[in-house]
Amino acid sequence: MLSTSSAPPETDQGPRRYSDVRACRENDASRRKNSDRQVLAPTVSIILATYNELENITLTISAIFEHLGDDVEVIVVDDDSPDGTWRLVENMDDPRVILIRRVATRGLASAFNRGIIESRGEYVGWMDADMCMPPTMLPAMIESLKTHDICIGSRYAPGGCDDRTRLRVLCSRAINGLASVVLGGGIRDYDSGFVVLRRSVFDRVSIIPTGYGAYFMEFLYACHRKGLSIHEMPYHFTDRALGVSKSAPNIYRFLVTGAGYVSRILTARLRRID
Repeated sequence: MLSTSSAPPETDQGPRRYSDVRACRENDASRRKNSDRQVLAPTVSIILATYNELENITLTISAIFEHLGDDVEVIVVDDDSPDGTWRLVENMDDPRVILIRRVATRGLASAFNRGIIESRGEYVGWMDADMCMPPTMLPAMIESLKTHDICIGSRYAPGGCDDRTRLRVLCSRAINGLASVVLGGGIRDYDSGFVVLRRSVFDRVSIIPTGYGAYFMEFLYACHRKGLSIHEMPYHFTDRALGVSKSAPNIYRFLVTGAGYVSRILTARLRRID
């Protein structure tokens, strides 16, 4: 998205570790670790994809638990952050936190997809780990799933706000405007990336686990085409206070990312939806 935003258990009480190295061994180890997790599945699973979020990760996880209570698991999918984000999560010593440390594998969409595979909640959500997307929104978003299949936090729905630099807001609005025209569905914030949904959605639609943020546009479009109910809930999006943006570290990367969005919007429109 153009907004800013990724061995056996150490103890029976601490977060679990996973690795994407040596796929066959990993799958067997994952099955063993899953058997050690709490027997009763939580109602809610929230996935955080992290890469160098040392300053923000504990704040984000703590805020999620503060607003959702104990009946939730937080799945942190970390792409082997050089700043040691994964180690900080590992040392939290909280059975509600599951750590998946991916080695030699990177990518936002694939990280969220891995978290979805490992999740167990009746309701599944994902969001940035940089505190730009407020965890205070989560209870109301989950409540809306009583009448909708999907709820997205929206910067551009009436009442929402995108409080970043003028250039970034203009570019984001242009991309979302194009997506709204080409893909339809009445969705105003197609690349939100802040979502909760019913697990049953995955019986009909899966994400395409490649790229940075355009995967979310493709996912929402497929959900719309399948007749799923999508609700936009406005919120105030603020630029990150700590850490460095991964989506646009320089103007070249910003333009390349934008071009990629345009390409995937057009491709999504032409792709057959099974």
